[in-house]
Amino acid sequence: MTEPLPFSRTASPVSSSAATTVPPGPLPLVTATTLAGSVRSKIATLVPSRGTTSFKARGPPGTLSLMPSPDFGKFEKVLRFGEGRRLKRLQEQAAYIATLEPDFQALSDDALRGKTAEFRQRLENGESLDELLFEAFAAVREARWRESQQRMFDVQMMGGIVLHEGDIAEMKTGEGKTFVASTALYLNALPGNGVHLVTVNDYLARRDAEWNRGVFERLGMTVEAIQNMMPFDERKRAYEADVTYGTNSEFGFDYLRDNMAVALDNIVQRSHAYAIVDEVDSILIDEARTPLIISGEPETAARTYYDFARIVRELRGAPATRKAAKGEDETELSGADYLYDEKHKTVSPAQSALDAVERALGVDNLYDPRNVQLVNHLTQALKAQSLYKRDVDYVVQDGEVKIVDEYTGRIMEGRRWSEGLHQAIEAKEGVAIREENVTLATITLQNYFRLYEKLGGMTGTAKTEEKEFVEIYNLHVVEIPTNVPVARIDQNDLIFKTKDAKWNAVVEDIVARHEKGQPVLVGTIAVETSEYLSELLKRRGIPHNVLNAKEHERESEIIVDAGRAGAVTIATNMAGRGVDIKLGEGVRELGGLYVLGTERHESRRIDNQLRGRSGRQGDPGETRFYLSAQDDLVRLFAGDRIHGIMNRFKIPDDQPMEASILSRQIEGAQKKVEEQNFVARKNVLKYDDVMNSQRMVIYAQRRSVLDGDDTSEEIRNWIADVVERNVALFTESAEPEEWDLDGLVAQMNALYGSDITVDELREEVEQTRDAIVEEFTEDALDTYTEREQSFGAELMREIERYVILQVVDTRWREHLESMDYLREGVHLRAMAQKDPLVEYRGEGHAMFEELSSVIREEVVLTLFHVEIAQEDAQALQPAEAPQALSYEHETPAGADAIAAAGGLAAGATALAPPPPPQRQVVKEHADVGRNDPCWCGSGKKFKKCHGA
Repeated sequence: MTEPLPFSRTASPVSSSAATTVPPGPLPLVTATTLAGSVRSKIATLVPSRGTTSFKARGPPGTLSLMPSPDFGKFEKVLRFGEGRRLKRLQEQAAYIATLEPDFQALSDDALRGKTAEFRQRLENGESLDELLFEAFAAVREARWRESQQRMFDVQMMGGIVLHEGDIAEMKTGEGKTFVASTALYLNALPGNGVHLVTVNDYLARRDAEWNRGVFERLGMTVEAIQNMMPFDERKRAYEADVTYGTNSEFGFDYLRDNMAVALDNIVQRSHAYAIVDEVDSILIDEARTPLIISGEPETAARTYYDFARIVRELRGAPATRKAAKGEDETELSGADYLYDEKHKTVSPAQSALDAVERALGVDNLYDPRNVQLVNHLTQALKAQSLYKRDVDYVVQDGEVKIVDEYTGRIMEGRRWSEGLHQAIEAKEGVAIREENVTLATITLQNYFRLYEKLGGMTGTAKTEEKEFVEIYNLHVVEIPTNVPVARIDQNDLIFKTKDAKWNAVVEDIVARHEKGQPVLVGTIAVETSEYLSELLKRRGIPHNVLNAKEHERESEIIVDAGRAGAVTIATNMAGRGVDIKLGEGVRELGGLYVLGTERHESRRIDNQLRGRSGRQGDPGETRFYLSAQDDLVRLFAGDRIHGIMNRFKIPDDQPMEASILSRQIEGAQKKVEEQNFVARKNVLKYDDVMNSQRMVIYAQRRSVLDGDDTSEEIRNWIADVVERNVALFTESAEPEEWDLDGLVAQMNALYGSDITVDELREEVEQTRDAIVEEFTEDALDTYTEREQSFGAELMREIERYVILQVVDTRWREHLESMDYLREGVHLRAMAQKDPLVEYRGEGHAMFEELSSVIREEVVLTLFHVEIAQEDAQALQPAEAPQALSYEHETPAGADAIAAAGGLAAGATALAPPPPPQRQVVKEHADVGRNDPCWCGSGKKFKKCHGA
């Protein structure tokens, strides 16, 4: 007896090598017999050679594909020819997998489970995933049969191969995409990095994980699903599984939360090695323009700014003018509480100012690392009080502080000073401090999914958007043939003159179908439209279900019942994707599911999704769209032509037209809208790429700190950079005689306590900028070494990591806000004949360079002034208190999700125990200063002689 071969609906789980007749199908089929000899001899052509991969490199994360955009019109025939060759190759590979079935059927359950360990060992021995593909897929097929008595079809094997190769498998509704994904997921989970299956809602993530759990467990792998509001421990456990199911927003928000974490223990995601995106067109195209945003309450309450404004108002400031002698403090000599430098916009508080702040706030030590933000508040309050003048630097209008452009004298609408300065000035003037939620982290779905080393996708409708998939994600679309031919009948559109005539015809058609018992699925493009139609059906006494945004909790229940006899279901924009509509008893004989579209969507793909709900797996079905010349799409893009045709033939209002010329006009309108939307999404990506490159730098720096990398060398480089930056600031003139050496010495004293005097600079430094930089850099590094020795190297590393995280996080949030302001207003520059994108890139780059400099300077300043006793080291904790965060995508997540998922405030950083007591080195001549002449009489400075 011969067995039906792959692609046959009735195929047996047992493969045969006997010759067999293949039933007609969508593609000419290749039998296992004809392949038994040839495929094995051609195996080298089916498996990429060692050292190569079958998927495409995407370039660095966050960059657009470097491959040229294909001209889909000019090369369409070439592409179609290439697709045919690829389908033939996939067909041969699937048939070869079928020849392996007897070997896997002979395995015991334990032996089948042991295959995973064998595959992993072979990977370690140098084999590639491509070389393991056939056996791995055969193992999944056998596990599926043992788990559910369902044999996976060869077309499903073909789809799985496409997913593994990093492309999109377009498979019609009901072809078993959930099963298809399990093959590629299993293969790509073998390296042990964890793989992700991304879907559109929590229900599908949970359902698909459960459907596949038994299969993966039979193969010795674990599978979990992420759900919204899942507790942190469960979420982390889900990511530790071999296969993790979840929604696009959950994966994206977890990535952002991981990059807000203050300890490695708070990070949940392991890697971005491989992901399959289910309903890939919905996630990567429809939702691409909506960024994921985590926002929270302002880090500092308005009350704090008002408190500092009140405190500094009582302090006495003086301009930095007097030159201090060696070993003297200019600020203390002045008798003022602080000095300010109007030229360089700097302030330097005296000890009396610090004492006043500590008393007012009830703080023991302002320079404790846990009080980093308080030091910044003091600095900004002093600047606001002494350096920024009302009606010169800013004006107060309508209760707001507005910046005045120093060059034009015009108000710079929408611009704000950063680092808390704007709020400090608002507090000084007594106006309301703007406390709206601030953006803490953000990313677009486009850039999130481009983080993955390899990405695959599944959907029933992607071919019309292939150009966008290729340009943005380097994903090609492969149309997988159906297991049995499609029996659905797609009727021509009926076009009416008016909406009223259209709705009357729609209701009559629904009533007629309902009376004979045929189920009807009605597609609308808006909630308002679905409710209008529902009201019309109620008047006719037709029972029906409505599936729209207001009924999302009953989504799967409603859509599953849509195939029973007599059911009438109204769905908005084809809600319920991912849930199959199975025909009820007797419905087949009535013609199957009837899908009625009440309006064409802007995208042909959405219309195809609606049609695709009928005729699953060879079931009968019928579809038709009802349109009117007053529908928005028709009216805006093809209204004049269609009205002209109707008027020419004098068509009555209630008489529909059914002509291919009209359908072509409407399809042309849809193509125009699709192109417009594509351009808009690509434009969004270009802007976000500016932020993405900056985001990658910041997140990489944070991760390096969290990983415990040695920060000492980087800090020393930062010290040298800050010194050089400050020297350049005070020596801008080309003439050394015009350099502000007094201001430079005062600045270095404020930075790290330098005791180098102006006279020493003039005597010992040959009045070259490089020599001055070298002198101060060496002095600053010596000072930092002394601080490290006093704290101990281990504690100093912990303090460095703590301060870097605090400063980077604070300044990054401010930078996000500044970039938001820039993006909101940059489009206006087009009026001045400037390209807004070029302007955004240029200014964004300059702002990021400034951000990097500010971070370095603030970290260095803090580390030079930090004071902490070793017995207090264990108490060093992240300064942020828990705060309520909001998540923005299409619907905000709960405010407590951040705490549950291990975000900003989840847990504290516990420092290592203090190092053992260091043996004290007693130095002779301990009273000699670093810059004093050496006691040995060499004439050199002590630090360059016996103090070296």
